[in-house]
Amino acid sequence: MEHISFPPLSRVAICGGTHGNEMSGVYMVREMQQKPKADQVGSVSITTVLSNPRAVDACRRYIDKDLNRCFTDDLLSAPVTDSTPYELRRAQELNAQLGPKGSQEAVDVVCDLHNTTANMGLCFIFYSLDWITMHIYKYIKSRITSAPVRAIQLDIPMSEAYSLESVGKHGCAIEVGPQPGGVVRADIFNLVKEAVDLTIEWLQGFNSGSTFEGGEVEVYNMVKSVDYPRDPTTNEITAAIHPELQDNDFKLLHPGDPMFLKFSGEAVKHEGEELYPFFVNECAYYEKKIACHLGKKFNITIPSVSVKKD
Repeated sequence: MEHISFPPLSRVAICGGTHGNEMSGVYMVREMQQKPKADQVGSVSITTVLSNPRAVDACRRYIDKDLNRCFTDDLLSAPVTDSTPYELRRAQELNAQLGPKGSQEAVDVVCDLHNTTANMGLCFIFYSLDWITMHIYKYIKSRITSAPVRAIQLDIPMSEAYSLESVGKHGCAIEVGPQPGGVVRADIFNLVKEAVDLTIEWLQGFNSGSTFEGGEVEVYNMVKSVDYPRDPTTNEITAAIHPELQDNDFKLLHPGDPMFLKFSGEAVKHEGEELYPFFVNECAYYEKKIACHLGKKFNITIPSVSVKKD
């Protein structure tokens, strides 16, 4: 595959607290803000952002509306009125600070730190097949050995991309779990810190003129979401994730494999094609009526990249 050159990536935003009860990002940002000269590491200028301070103060996922669903083009351009939800106002503030989304003025890389209650290890989540983001993922995957490192691609046009990382020229969410909401675990925090440090290390290497060789990377692509079985009259859930699926994110689900265990005792089995489950039994997705996502795994060949010479 061809070699591609990019302009220097000198401005990066490290964001935490987009969801106010996902504590690894909150404490990562606070730790970075306390360090002297933490806003400049070699050739990389770092902006640290506590994305949703009101939700952080309340230790809640959000106050009025999920902030990480507020960054579509339509919502970012919506007029602000007295009735505008807090998170939508905050999304427009963040877009002004780090973007504007889709513009040349936007920061080069947005890295948004998240936790999940699902047993997902460390996951990169991104929209387009962005070679810069893919190379950072490839670099981190080759160096972190304490947990599995995977990538999920959301096949959504950038105008409809709804999460904070879409504001940057390049961006990803780093999702690490399992960790309960409102809790900080040392092992999960250290995994997040290692990923952030390696991201900055890669950016410095890139800016200094290093060539990063291409190759194949493994990516999961989301196919659909699955809700819990529900009572048709009350709409209440009637089953929990089956013990054979619980904590088995990214383990291939075959037709006939148990997915749910009804409270009355019967198993509900997976139907259809073989797919990989992730975000299994995520606490924050109960309100969204999502028991898990299902996706396919495929390999992508990425080109070698280096900084563009003047």
